[in-house]
Amino acid sequence: MQDAFIWAGKKNEVINLQSTDANIAEKSPRQIFAKVPGVFVYDMDGTGNQVNISTRGLDPHRGWEFNIRKNGVITNTDLYGYPASHFTLPMEAVERIELVRGTGALQYGQQFGGMLNYVVKQPDTSRTIGLETVNSIGSFGLLSTYNAIGGKLGKLEYYAYYSKRVSDGYRDDSRSDFNGQSVMLRYRATKNLALTAEFSHSEYLIQLAGQLTDSMFHENPRQSTRSRNYYSPDIYVPSINLDWILGEKTKLKWTTSAVFGSRNSVMFDKPATTVDALDPSTLAFAPRQVDIDNYHSYTSELRFLHSYFLGKKTATLAAGVQFINNDLHRRQQGKGTTASDYDLTVADGKWGRDMHFKTQNVALFVENLFQITKNFSVSPGVRVEMGESKMSGYISYLPNDQVPNTIEHKFPLFGFNADYRLGDLQTLYAGWSQAYRPVIFKDIIPGSLLEKSDKNLKDAQGYNLEAGYRGTAGGFRWDLGVFRVQYNHRLGNQAIQQDSDFYIFRTNIGNSVTQGVELFGEYSFKLGGPWRASVFTSSAYMDAKYEDAAIRVGNENVDISGNKVESVPAWISRSGFTLKYKTFSFSALYSYTAESFADPLNTVKPSTTGAVGLVPAYGLLDLNATWRITGNVTLRMNLSNVLDNQYFTKRPSFYPGPGIWPSDGQSGNVSVGVRF
Repeated sequence: MQDAFIWAGKKNEVINLQSTDANIAEKSPRQIFAKVPGVFVYDMDGTGNQVNISTRGLDPHRGWEFNIRKNGVITNTDLYGYPASHFTLPMEAVERIELVRGTGALQYGQQFGGMLNYVVKQPDTSRTIGLETVNSIGSFGLLSTYNAIGGKLGKLEYYAYYSKRVSDGYRDDSRSDFNGQSVMLRYRATKNLALTAEFSHSEYLIQLAGQLTDSMFHENPRQSTRSRNYYSPDIYVPSINLDWILGEKTKLKWTTSAVFGSRNSVMFDKPATTVDALDPSTLAFAPRQVDIDNYHSYTSELRFLHSYFLGKKTATLAAGVQFINNDLHRRQQGKGTTASDYDLTVADGKWGRDMHFKTQNVALFVENLFQITKNFSVSPGVRVEMGESKMSGYISYLPNDQVPNTIEHKFPLFGFNADYRLGDLQTLYAGWSQAYRPVIFKDIIPGSLLEKSDKNLKDAQGYNLEAGYRGTAGGFRWDLGVFRVQYNHRLGNQAIQQDSDFYIFRTNIGNSVTQGVELFGEYSFKLGGPWRASVFTSSAYMDAKYEDAAIRVGNENVDISGNKVESVPAWISRSGFTLKYKTFSFSALYSYTAESFADPLNTVKPSTTGAVGLVPAYGLLDLNATWRITGNVTLRMNLSNVLDNQYFTKRPSFYPGPGIWPSDGQSGNVSVGVRF
């Protein structure tokens, strides 16, 4: 059990950032999550603003296949309208990262990927005041500072940080400016009752250099096709949390939180082959497109954990209720200025789309851990979803009566986990749990007059199935597992010919299944004297295919059953070693990602725009070192992509534009951290 949650029988990983040599200053996901098998990193820029990851063949866009939390508080912008997490934390603030795979869906809520929780550093309660500062300098104009204060005054604990990071970017026209703040106040009324209030904010502005074609990428991956495109999310996450130990065996946790803010972009949104140049007749650029999302997402979650005896055996009940009330206000296709700076002005004050997506949902969940024998336990559970999402508003190219749409979320989800201990240090685990992913806002917005959205769209539903063997023995530590993810009712386009009318139909196109093997193994040993070393590998094999699925190609529907799911490489493997001498450690990491397809048709030859085609395999070498000079002073040195390989990880189909987005070449940084 962990903080009113049951973890038994579930595949989970905990990443302690304080003991890693990883590149924290630039928030490098392939290094931070190196020991989590199968993490796919959508690495479209090296600014450290967002963590774009997925596991088990899911979509990595801003981690939106995960239920993402900070200190247990949901940070997904809108789980029903836009589940991406635009809120971003400086990694210098994070103590550890908790990842529970998809079989945790009953307790945490929807999302096939499971739960990803960033646990922020806590105050040193032995002091009235404590200070920390971490400052970094690096390649491509990187300058970063993190400053925190914390301590305890009587019954009041507090922790606050301010973070600022700027970078010129690896590519031309890719400047980035991030700032984030957070304040936590915890009042411990008694040893059994604590009230915590947090207020966190993150904001960044990034200049988007634009996508490339394959020929452009091979000619010069650092070049830019856009100098006037900008993107900026500005997110606030307030929360109040009550922790109450009602007795020796009973805990209650009540969290009320919100996500407020906006996601703004101003872009010349055209393929890479369309040049953004001055019009000779007007000596001005073309107007850009302005898009603005405003978020008002509210969550209240009450959890109850109670241990009791069932005969002579101990059992634990985890139950709760979650209420969500969200309003996503989306304004798109505004005619922007012809200028080159970040300007959200809409020239005529009119929007091509002005819509609201409002959701109310109540979820009841219960899971019970039964201790069958001393070493064997089972955890059946159920979650019941009851709610609906309603779209309303204005779309310039549609009659008003064709805009409204309602998606119902009403169904039970079941799950079952088992855990068998082979002594104190080894465990066999297995689990099956249903999951779902709501139909999101963009899925039901017709792109043009030629498109229609199905009024009976179904939420994606399916299940996670997993089994594994984990443990330690001597200097070995391992976790070997197998999995299967069934993902039904995937969304896509189909062609419809009705009498003499042809139109594109946005609907559920079919299913997919991903199955594979995940392996983590590490061996730690002494070399003699103060020298120590460890070696590890973290690898996954994934086979992801479509089932009973068809998509539109031109004016026809093509059966894609048996095709590979896009952006799912068959192999992802990361291996490395760490060498330690007293307070100095040096680590090397080699990351390999196999080739993948960019579209469901499994197109191999790249298109002229670079939007589809094979994504080549790539391998990267990173070197990191940490010197803990004293208990209060730490020096970090990171050299990423040592061999300066030119690569890209994905050909996105939508934001920030279809085509190639090159990842960063060789870069380095140095960080100095001091605690007072």
